[in-house]
Amino acid sequence: MSDLDGQEDSLLGGPRKQRCKWQGWMQIGLGVWAAVATVGIVVIAVMWVHADTAPGSGLDKFPPSGKKNIVFMVSDGMGPTSLALTREYRQLTDGLSWDNTLTLDKHLIGTSRTRSTNSLVTDSAAGATAFSCGIKSYNGAISVLPDGSPCGTVLEAAKKAGYMTGLVVTTRLTDATPACFSAHVNMRMEEDRIAEQQLGDYPLGRVVDLMMGGGACHFLPNSTEGSCRKDDRDLVTEAQKKFGFQYVSGRKGFDSLEKGKKVKLPLLGLFASTDIPFEIDRKDEEYPSLDEMTEVALRVMEEATKHSDKGFFLMVEGSRIDHAGHGNDPAAQVREVLGYDKAFNRVLKFVENAKNPSVLVATSDHETGGLALARQLHASYPEYLWYPEVLANASSSSEYLAAKYAGYSGSSSSEDEFVKKTILEEGLGVHDASEDEIEALKAAKSGAAWVLADIISRRAQVGWSTHGHSGVDVNIYGSKGSERLHGNHENTDVGNFIKDFLEIDVDAVTEELKEKGVDRAVTMEEVEEGGMLVSQVREYPWMGRSLHELAKDGFETAGVDCYHGDYKHKH
Repeated sequence: MSDLDGQEDSLLGGPRKQRCKWQGWMQIGLGVWAAVATVGIVVIAVMWVHADTAPGSGLDKFPPSGKKNIVFMVSDGMGPTSLALTREYRQLTDGLSWDNTLTLDKHLIGTSRTRSTNSLVTDSAAGATAFSCGIKSYNGAISVLPDGSPCGTVLEAAKKAGYMTGLVVTTRLTDATPACFSAHVNMRMEEDRIAEQQLGDYPLGRVVDLMMGGGACHFLPNSTEGSCRKDDRDLVTEAQKKFGFQYVSGRKGFDSLEKGKKVKLPLLGLFASTDIPFEIDRKDEEYPSLDEMTEVALRVMEEATKHSDKGFFLMVEGSRIDHAGHGNDPAAQVREVLGYDKAFNRVLKFVENAKNPSVLVATSDHETGGLALARQLHASYPEYLWYPEVLANASSSSEYLAAKYAGYSGSSSSEDEFVKKTILEEGLGVHDASEDEIEALKAAKSGAAWVLADIISRRAQVGWSTHGHSGVDVNIYGSKGSERLHGNHENTDVGNFIKDFLEIDVDAVTEELKEKGVDRAVTMEEVEEGGMLVSQVREYPWMGRSLHELAKDGFETAGVDCYHGDYKHKH
């Protein structure tokens, strides 16, 4: 081989060996890259597949697709001032800084306008009808329109669509707010009929899977001690034998549920004869709290829908905030709002960690009491202050203390001492009662609650404008997914939000109620027409007293009420 050939082989051979070595590294690099890319694609695919089951997912669009849950909370009678009252009370009693706020404060998203069709100041029935039907009606209406016809509710429509449904309250289950989701009557006082419908005795049959609260007296026959029914129907027995409810009562019954682990749906839990006591009076060993009932309901609803392609609708009401407002009792109200805030926090954590799209929406049906955090006690210009420590000194509600005083059976000579020591000092924490205040309590012995509430309100310098409702806008609170309710809304917008979020057909339920609820063969009533009484078919006999019957008692539903003169009462 010539030198030239050797040089050529050297030139050709060298570079070829170097290219092979570089090509090997390239192959290794490409292999690593391919492996990493494959792993990445697999990870992305897994994340994509499971995106809808990650906590908080699926809420970036409205309505979210697939399985979903909604918890609707009502703080009956709680206005914006109730939050300030409770926030500052808590900061004082817990030694917190001024910027340490309630859970509710952190999730304020808007406000709601509350008027009904016949008054600028709504009641709970009309307010809750706006939530349940998405339509306004008259004060006293339980999911009924101003013409006396029923309107389908979001709970009924949810059940029809395959969702599980529940109601949790601290008042009677037959009270206005829970009734508006589960019954239809023309006037809210027909609580016996409401109880019957809640079990399933009406055109749609049973639509509620879980009910917990008070109001046992409306389910027990009038021959039974503790009953408040007008007839001898035993709804507790009917609930179990006819409608298949698991029934529990009292604290022992609640504890037997083992925080939701020992529940067979449908469940009826009645834990008080009427309302569950105010939080300030409630004893843990006798009654469950709103938070405890909410914990059980969430666990039961989650378990019941675990293998379903539908989620659940749950309504939770902090019912007795309203009663504290009616009584003008600030000491009772702060404890009620704190209890509600605790339950709100529990629901919030649930929806934030739920695998399926879940949302929490909360608002009030109205404000009660016309509460103000300042009170002018004298003619001279007032100081700018109020005293939350006065509320902290109270250990009982005015309602409880008034009942205790009404049961006093001691001698008249020792009555002053009983009022001063037991009622005022031990109960309200008031040690400077005047002789005039003691005499005022004695004069109102059978109904001393308002006097007691005024005694503590004056010392706290908390003001009230009414023992009834007020017409102020109330707050809306929400979790992620409730953005559509940001800003100021009519209360009907809240009901329509629930309907649209769950993608349910409320109108179809309304039509079914109207079609199935007519009994033209046997039901007639006398109606005045042209000055004469004529017989007329009554379309919805299952709804209790008709509007015609109510009109005979002077009740009107048409138009907004007008001025009737000073201190005159229409009813």
